[in-house]
Amino acid sequence: MQHTIAAIALLVRDYDEAIAFYTRCLDFELIEDTPLGGGKRWVLLAPPGSRETRLLLAQASTAEQDVHVGEQGAGRVFLFLHVDDFYARYEAMRSRGVRFLEWPREEPYGTVAVFEDLYGNKWDLLQPRT
Repeated sequence: MQHTIAAIALLVRDYDEAIAFYTRCLDFELIEDTPLGGGKRWVLLAPPGSRETRLLLAQASTAEQDVHVGEQGAGRVFLFLHVDDFYARYEAMRSRGVRFLEWPREEPYGTVAVFEDLYGNKWDLLQPRT
């Protein structure tokens, strides 16, 4: 029996600004945007070519949830974006205003640099070693 993680819920302040960031700055594809009523939507995004794990945008609906937008990783890298051409993706993201917190570095597992999404969640941009 096969098991996969289908989606990771990511708290956002606003669906549309999050969709704009992920599609314009990171080149993610909008997979689904279905209204659920009461202002809620089922919004799935994924990097091009991704077949399994998606981001499910979850708009904060309470003051308690709003406090945690951008803090899901408690200050640590929370999500990992694998790419097959690190420097091309790095330059494209920088040109679109993505904020990198460090210069690219070589690690035993690949080329990596930490960046923030529009809410401050930390991500690794990573080209794994083959």
